[in-house]
Amino acid sequence: MPMWNGQDMRMQPLDRRRELLRTKAMPKLPTIHFSDSFAANAEKVISAVRSHGLEGIVAKRRDSLYDAGRRNGAWVKMRIGGGQEFVIGGYTPSPSNFDAVLVGYFRGNKLMFAARVRNGFVPALRTTVFRKFKGLETHKCPFANLPESEKGRWGEGLTAADMEKCVWLRPKLVAAIEYVEWTSANHLRHSRFVALREDKDPRQVVRE
Repeated sequence: MPMWNGQDMRMQPLDRRRELLRTKAMPKLPTIHFSDSFAANAEKVISAVRSHGLEGIVAKRRDSLYDAGRRNGAWVKMRIGGGQEFVIGGYTPSPSNFDAVLVGYFRGNKLMFAARVRNGFVPALRTTVFRKFKGLETHKCPFANLPESEKGRWGEGLTAADMEKCVWLRPKLVAAIEYVEWTSANHLRHSRFVALREDKDPRQVVRE
């Protein structure tokens, strides 16, 4: 609801705009359904979506403003089913911050590399995620199954030469990742970053 009675509402937070929509506009629009918000954390919402066989979730920050024509990282879209949580164990750098995050899952006490994830980052989100890396840098690769002997059919492998360009992180951050499938080499194909999961213990992240 960017406008109301000639007043520009774009600098009002989402909660305020939704309340105006619900109380002022919706009574005059009987054929339009108002989409409710839910006072629940990400884990509970994801569990409910999965149990009902729904396609996914669209979420937006309650305090976000209406930023016309820009994708500023205030909202996320998560497809449920073709995705799960993964632990971030490193990244490949770019001139400004990073090009891709390196993610994996725990098999017992070993962190197993699964994918380089480049897609899903808008500039604001990339900056926010990069800030979370501060203080987690380490010289030791945390992945037990690296290096790999070859890149594989889809170029998803991480060889010793590739590893020379990587920055390693202690496995403390968890990310929700969408993907199309697992390849025969146990890597993700067509992976996409969705969001950080601060409510998830990295040690609980296993292959689903």
